[in-house]
Amino acid sequence: MSVALESRGLVRRFGANTAVDGLSFEVRPGELYGLVGPDGAGKTTTLRMLVGVLVADAGQVLVMGRRGDTNAAEVREMVGYMPQQASLYGDLSIDENIRFFGRLFGLSKHEIAVRRDELLAITQLSRFGDRRADALSGGMYKKLALSCALLHRPRVLLLDEPSNGVDPVSRRELWDLLYRFVEDGMAVLLTTPYMDEAARCHRVGLIDRGRLLAEGAPDALVKAFPHTIRIAHLGAHGRRDAEGRIADRPEVLSSSPHGADLRLVIRHDGVGAFEDFARSLGWSLESARADFEDVYLGLLATRAGGAN
Repeated sequence: MSVALESRGLVRRFGANTAVDGLSFEVRPGELYGLVGPDGAGKTTTLRMLVGVLVADAGQVLVMGRRGDTNAAEVREMVGYMPQQASLYGDLSIDENIRFFGRLFGLSKHEIAVRRDELLAITQLSRFGDRRADALSGGMYKKLALSCALLHRPRVLLLDEPSNGVDPVSRRELWDLLYRFVEDGMAVLLTTPYMDEAARCHRVGLIDRGRLLAEGAPDALVKAFPHTIRIAHLGAHGRRDAEGRIADRPEVLSSSPHGADLRLVIRHDGVGAFEDFARSLGWSLESARADFEDVYLGLLATRAGGAN
């Protein structure tokens, strides 16, 4: 099977608002795929349709070639899901949560015990088995939620912003675990608003307002980015004043703070005009390499402007 999870033209509306608008992508076995976008881009709604919590208004979900709408029970057995919001029982201990979710998955006592030992060893939670879930740190809570999602040995794992609210050490440990799972052949789809996390995925789908802006390997997307990056050293101008001066410049696709200066994405055919403009204000420009955030901001601006 070359495709583990496939979204075909998914659409979901809430009243007059279209949260997901014809979204198509696929995730392969042994691949970590990132669905990347800011809050409100449609990431959570997409995951909820993929796992069957929400019914799509149009489109199809296929897991290991099976349609989610006609083979719901079979598909659920192949998918692990960790939602963004709290999903555990806070008054139950780590061991009690695992036993509870294991029974929900229909596992025997022996299977639960074996998987408990395996997963708590992997997540380094073995010595905290009697600790209540509501007494865990953010990172430990996420690792327990991940363990519960993996109890039934899913072929596909869906994670909604898994590193949200965890400390940097726990975040790194969580990513180490994800790499371990994909090396074992699991297909992992995660959502994230963080561009540094997006750059760590094998492939990404960049979305905005429920539509796919671009898709591919992060390095390839950066390499193919056609526009120019400049750091504007503003001299006597403050950053707020400078942002006002460039607000109507059509060649500036995006700007973001860079210390006291500005990091700019400049349309490839407008660099000369902007250099003349900057020179007239006494600014100096420094060349910089594009990063993944530049790519996303540039794509957003290009879409908003209706340019190719």
